[in-house]
Amino acid sequence: DRQRLYARIAERFDGMLERGFLEEVRRLRARGDLAPEMPSMRAVGYRQLWKQLAGEWGPTEARAGALAATRHYAKRQYTWLRSDPAFERLPGPRAVDEMVRRITAG
Repeated sequence: DRQRLYARIAERFDGMLERGFLEEVRRLRARGDLAPEMPSMRAVGYRQLWKQLAGEWGPTEARAGALAATRHYAKRQYTWLRSDPAFERLPGPRAVDEMVRRITAG
């Protein structure tokens, strides 16, 4: 369910912010040896918060940008998984239980 996925993405990102993600990016930026063009700083979330700290985006724009980038990343992952012939979607709320059963059954 796409809406559920988007809600989970938002909850996760907001939780990261509550646990100090913005401060982490602030400390990395203050080091002086990192730049926004570097692969590590182009990662989802880091790129958007870097723009916020640089004054290019406000907090609302940074959050929206990070959520959009994460949704796109999730879509690419799902597309990649679907191309794997071994991929099987396990529907329903018991999907995790079924997955664990299959793994432990060998």
